[in-house]
Amino acid sequence: MPIYLARRIGQSLLTVFLTLTTVFLLVRLAPGDPASAYAAPSATSADLARIREQFGLDEPLFVQYGYFVRDLFTGDLGTSYSFHSPALDVVLDRMPYTITLAVSAIAVTTLVAVPLGVWMARRADTRRELGANVLTIAGQSMPDFWTGVMLLTVFAVLVPVLPASGFTSWSGLVLPTVTVAVLQLALISRLVRREMSTALASSYVTVARSRGVSESALTWRYALANSSVPLVTALGTRFAALLNGVVVVEVVFGWPGVGSLVVRALETRDYPLIQATVLVTATLAILVQLLVDLAYPLLDPRVRLGKAA
Repeated sequence: MPIYLARRIGQSLLTVFLTLTTVFLLVRLAPGDPASAYAAPSATSADLARIREQFGLDEPLFVQYGYFVRDLFTGDLGTSYSFHSPALDVVLDRMPYTITLAVSAIAVTTLVAVPLGVWMARRADTRRELGANVLTIAGQSMPDFWTGVMLLTVFAVLVPVLPASGFTSWSGLVLPTVTVAVLQLALISRLVRREMSTALASSYVTVARSRGVSESALTWRYALANSSVPLVTALGTRFAALLNGVVVVEVVFGWPGVGSLVVRALETRDYPLIQATVLVTATLAILVQLLVDLAYPLLDPRVRLGKAA
């Protein structure tokens, strides 16, 4: 375990560094001038040149990269052009909102999708299961922005019982959570249904049933337990993706998370803010994946980290 953990941490650090390097190059090679986005509309060429010098954008690309790597190892990702504050502090101020939305969406997904998937597996090839399957396919097909706009129209305009935007109270979390969870529900419930159907048709379940084990125990103790590894993998992957910010949902609901922050950073060519956002979100996503990997032996004793089972 210690060797595996050390190797994974080393791989994670290398992944984060390569990701930051790629983002550093891409944002600077993309069209657009941060000085023009930062300056006033009436700025002259001299003003733009002064701004580029102030931000170090007049240096050659390899010199800028050298400064970036040096500052990265000291924990200094630069000052945001838009907020005039350390870019890392700006991202960390927004990150709790994104984490709150991601945790609530995954919690709702788990509480609803797992029982739904089990129910669909227990009633496979019936009319009820077909109807539930159609609903999950529909949920998987609906874009986030359309779901969000429909929820806003119904619950914030026609029947104004929930806030339309922002996070002034916990009720403002409901509509963004439901919007994000709809797609996750469809994906996870179909995964649970597939894994449970395979497990319920396996030989060990048949043997256990012949020995008089109850259907409830067969479903929850045997079949679901043996489906836990792909389920936890899917939930961890979705959670890691949500930590990167649900851009469309955050923009629709005015949610003050990193997704809407990224949109603003891209619009203003705020290089330090983009790099800080990538650093924080990539680190959290890799950490979640590492925790999921470490949970495998707890879910299935046959799994041995770093070795063949």
